[in-house]
Amino acid sequence: MSKMIAYCGLVCSNCPTFIATQNDDDDAREKTAALYAQKFGLNLSKEEINCDGCLSAGGKKIGYCQVCEIRRCCREKGLENCAFCDQPQCEQLSRFHEFSPEAKASFEAMKSRQQ
Repeated sequence: MSKMIAYCGLVCSNCPTFIATQNDDDDAREKTAALYAQKFGLNLSKEEINCDGCLSAGGKKIGYCQVCEIRRCCREKGLENCAFCDQPQCEQLSRFHEFSPEAKASFEAMKSRQQ
């Protein structure tokens, strides 16, 4: 499986939802739903643990990824990733990076390679 990095820097291919979906693994879906309940207070069923990753054009997206403003913005601008944007970092991306330091680190690594 190749590495997929979302527009925000989140590494989709490391995400337990993405992995469970790609492997069509119902046990992993159940464990992921339990993890999200414990870690984020989300009440998802195993059937809702389905995502083909942020960059997939017509694939399945989990919850927030379906309506993500960061994803929408990059797609409208035709950007591969926010790291390629010539605008100052937006509030949505900043807030997401506060929530996900892993995404921020991945994003910053991509941004530094652009310079």
